[in-house]
Amino acid sequence: MPLHEGSSPTAEPSAKRRRLALNPFFGEADPVAGMELAPPRHRLPDGPMSPSTAYHLVHDELMLDGNSRLNLATFVTTWMEPQAGVLMSECSDKNMIDKDEYPRTAELERRCVAMLADLWHAPDPAAAVGCSTTGSSEACMLAGMALKRRWAARNADRYPAAARPNLVMGANVQVCWEKFCNFWEIEARQVPMEGDRFHIDPQAAAELCDENTIGAIGILGSTFDGSYEPIAELCAALDALQERTGLDVPVHVDGASGGMVAPFLDEDLVWDFRLPRVSSINTSGHKYGLVYPGIGWALWRSPAELPEELVFRVNYLGGEMPTFALNFSRPGAQVVAQYYTFLRLGRDGYRAVQQASRDVARTLAERIEGLGDFRLLTRGDQLPVFALTTAPDVEAYDVFDVSRRLREHGWLVPAYTFPANRQDLAVLRVVCRNGFSSDLAELLVGDLRRILPDLRRQPHPLSRDKQVVSSFHH
Repeated sequence: MPLHEGSSPTAEPSAKRRRLALNPFFGEADPVAGMELAPPRHRLPDGPMSPSTAYHLVHDELMLDGNSRLNLATFVTTWMEPQAGVLMSECSDKNMIDKDEYPRTAELERRCVAMLADLWHAPDPAAAVGCSTTGSSEACMLAGMALKRRWAARNADRYPAAARPNLVMGANVQVCWEKFCNFWEIEARQVPMEGDRFHIDPQAAAELCDENTIGAIGILGSTFDGSYEPIAELCAALDALQERTGLDVPVHVDGASGGMVAPFLDEDLVWDFRLPRVSSINTSGHKYGLVYPGIGWALWRSPAELPEELVFRVNYLGGEMPTFALNFSRPGAQVVAQYYTFLRLGRDGYRAVQQASRDVARTLAERIEGLGDFRLLTRGDQLPVFALTTAPDVEAYDVFDVSRRLREHGWLVPAYTFPANRQDLAVLRVVCRNGFSSDLAELLVGDLRRILPDLRRQPHPLSRDKQVVSSFHH
């Protein structure tokens, strides 16, 4: 999460202005009473206020946020059924960590792990181990910790004095992997983008591996452009490396998005535990798992891939509880919502929902391409996500101008530059999720048509300093 600084003395409005912060009708009995209230913004108020007044103060300020349903930057679920919302409300006060006090919530978590193990073709789903997390970022951290600990056990005679571990990945990884390498003092070895290849090259990844490599990361659904990385080819390259050198490099699949798309829409794609080299997989339940944030899942092929010394067995509130997490207390609501969604949709339901999102993405990509001003990098035929840039002959405006103008119509479409080796490429990315219908897609195309004439008349792109305007939204 972002860091925030305290307020400066000039950040607080004057008392005269603060007393106008409330609608006079918020007063319970006397409408004029509200005019005298002046709640501070950066320190605790001296006394309480009525719940309705506090609610409206917060509610009114949040109206300035963007509309989440029109946010085409986020992969996170922005719509669930009312019944799911009721269940989450009923479970918001249950602490997920208190498994002895809330055994049924813990049981639903266990069932979700078993369902994912079966979905991802674990050799023995009953033996696979896993847990819920607050999101894929925590799940990736846990998987990375397991990789490092297994490597350290194999290299006990050299680590930590004479060996520094490294992790091999593409330059397109989500920032959580860079955080992991930073926090756990691991060298991040990244395969750069090259030409029209925007994710990992399996052979180049294998060439970066050595005796200090704890693992390689494959991304099933790159957040830069929505494409699947070639997981099977990555495993094959590492198989060949082991035959030549004896190095045995495990693979972790970051399936934050694709882990809940490919099993339903790309059943013949081999990327999961069917590949013996894949030791662990994570996904985000709050992305294409169709649950509100934040919920993630981390699974290991078998107990052998998760070192026992990483699992804490805590005598907590009357019972022994195994736990492997960076967080401790968190609500059980999202776990319950995940089980509800699994139960509600089943395989056929998930297939229908994800297919609808992919159909919307592919059709929308074709419609935008048909405008003539844009070139597609991807077409939404893997993740329901596509990236595009301006056509070579477009010189009056750039993708940052398009993003800015669409925001005036309520659409949040991110524009950003690609990482090293392709920093010359700036793109727009559109994420199609459940709830983003063909009607909404048609409205987006209509607004895009409306802004293009003005953009074409510009003398030049307005965004001169790309370091200021570009921001990659994962």
